[in-house]
Amino acid sequence: MNSKTITVRCRCGHTTLTLEGKQIMSVECLCRDCQQAGALLQTLDSAPPLLDDNGATRFVVYRKDRVRCQAGQDTLKEHRLSPTAKTRRVVAGCCNTPMFLEFMNGHWLSLYGGLWPAQTLPALEIRTMTRDKPAGVSLPDDVPNPATHTLRFFFKLIAAWAAMGFRSPAVDYISGDITLPE
Repeated sequence: MNSKTITVRCRCGHTTLTLEGKQIMSVECLCRDCQQAGALLQTLDSAPPLLDDNGATRFVVYRKDRVRCQAGQDTLKEHRLSPTAKTRRVVAGCCNTPMFLEFMNGHWLSLYGGLWPAQTLPALEIRTMTRDKPAGVSLPDDVPNPATHTLRFFFKLIAAWAAMGFRSPAVDYISGDITLPE
């Protein structure tokens, strides 16, 4: 394992995550759910923008067993697009910084790219779910722009899961739901 350690923080610095080793991948997601959640979460008081000009949300994907909340876990709140949603977006309530998206049955966390200073954000590898891009958006061809998830995308996730012994650690340090503006 690569022993590189990275620390990312919410905007006010109260909530800290430590990331061990290399990320699984660095992506932009254009799915409808990420667009809807991004539009909602960026309306929170003092929240940073989540959606870029193309409607994409930037993520750096890590294995769950390589992400630790070092400080501020008492501020972490979740938001689900519906009560039965299998994904939750987790926000540091101290300053409304989105921290990560968790697929509940998955073995990875998608950390929001805004947690990294621009010069240290891992290079973008792929845009995914581009079939859902907003009308009129023309994406650059700097990285692959597949309509859905590719076999390579799934292979990277499965390879990471195999390296974890097919475990899916629980993220059990979230302390409630965020309150969205009316």
